[in-house]
This record gives sequence, structure tokens and C-alpha cells, in this order.
Amino acid sequence: MHQSSSVIPATMMTTVPAIDVCRLSKRVADTNGELVILDDINFNVQSGTTLAIVGASGSGKSTLLGLLAGLDTPSSGTVMIDGIDIFAEDEDGRAGLRKDKLGFVFQSFQLLSHLNALENVMLPLELRGDKDAKDKAQTMLGRVGLASRLRHYPKYLSGGEQQRVALARAFVTEPPLLFADEPTGSLDAATGDAVIQLMFDLNQERGSTLVLVTHDASIAMQCRQTITIAAGRLLRPGDSTPADAQIFQ
Repeated sequence: MHQSSSVIPATMMTTVPAIDVCRLSKRVADTNGELVILDDINFNVQSGTTLAIVGASGSGKSTLLGLLAGLDTPSSGTVMIDGIDIFAEDEDGRAGLRKDKLGFVFQSFQLLSHLNALENVMLPLELRGDKDAKDKAQTMLGRVGLASRLRHYPKYLSGGEQQRVALARAFVTEPPLLFADEPTGSLDAATGDAVIQLMFDLNQERGSTLVLVTHDASIAMQCRQTITIAAGRLLRPGDSTPADAQIFQ
């Protein structure tokens, strides 16, 4: 679905956003004093939507995704997940939030090499004490077309198969929020297209919120909303100057 250039006014938002980002910045020390990675980022994402974060390599988009997931800490600003200020939580609190609310799909798959496909998908269920972990993992692997590959270890799976295992693992806990960081970056075009379609299909079935980082405009155009990061700043579509507190449909 193509996004338009209209802005969602804050006054029209009647529910708590899935994600609410306010004045988020990330700076690190370097040899010249300070490197600004992200500068005063403001936007929000409503529940059930799909959002693409786009930008050139080195623009700060993966850093932004890490901050949204609480995997990194900002220099300033806040990230609210379902109304919870994640940086007001300690690391244990953020880990609990990720376990209960978030799923992840990474470019490099991040499968555990000593676990087979079934065991990799069972892992997040087992970590939260789900007694039906095996059955749920088998069902989810069947959903992504890997019912015959349950006992295969990652090194015996193709890149596309590994990414489908990663998708099954991300979706098996039915998280309300899914993050994907360049999920097709390690795949050929045809395999990547199939994986992206599967991701959108699963997301629609589950009614979750999907936030993905991509440099691929064709993938971004399938999302309902898009934000563009350039040199650590949030830009309006088609503009070369930073935008404030806006998200575009």
C-alpha cells in the first residue's frame, strides 16, 4: 500500500500508541569529541499498523530500532511501549518487556547453531514456561513451510529456510509488536520477496504491529507508514530538512 504525505494530527489519536518516541537522541564520544548518531527523533506508531524505517547505510536507522526495543540506551529522550516508559525500567524490566511484548527478526537470522529448527522456535516459549512449547513450535514451523525440516540444524538449512525459522521463532509467542532489521539483507531477491510476503501475511493474521528497517523502497511501500532517517534526523518524505514530531501515512 502506497503511503501519502498526510500527517496524523496528535488530537486525532484516541488510543495509546504501540510506540511513542519523544525527543530521542543518541550521542557517543569519538576522537573529535562527540558523534551524533540520532538527534531529537519524535514519532509514534499506532497498534496494528506496519511501519518502515528507511535511510541510507549509516543514517542511524538500526540504532533507532535497537533503542525502540530497549537493546540500547539513549543519551536523552523517551520511548513508550504500550504506555510503558522502557527507559524508566531497569535491565531486568526491559528484558521482561521484550519477552512479553516483542518479537525480533534479524538480517543474520541469529539462530542458535547447537539447536535444531524446532528447538530454536521452542526456545522463547520455554523461557516463559509454556507447557505447549513443542506443539506450538511445530505448528508455526508448518505455517512457514518447514514441517519436514524440524530436526535440521541451521548449517543444513538454506538462507531462506533459516530466515523462515527466525520468522517462526519471532511469531510463535504471538507478540503484539514485531521488529525486523533488514530481514532480507542476506537473501537473494526471489527468496527475500517470499520471506517478506510471509512476514506481512503472518503480521496480518496476528493483528500485531510491525516495524522494519529496510533500504529497499519496494518493501517500504508495502507498509502503511514510513519514516526516513538521514544523518540521524527524521525527514519528511521528499524533503531534505528534518521534520519534528510527525509520522506519515
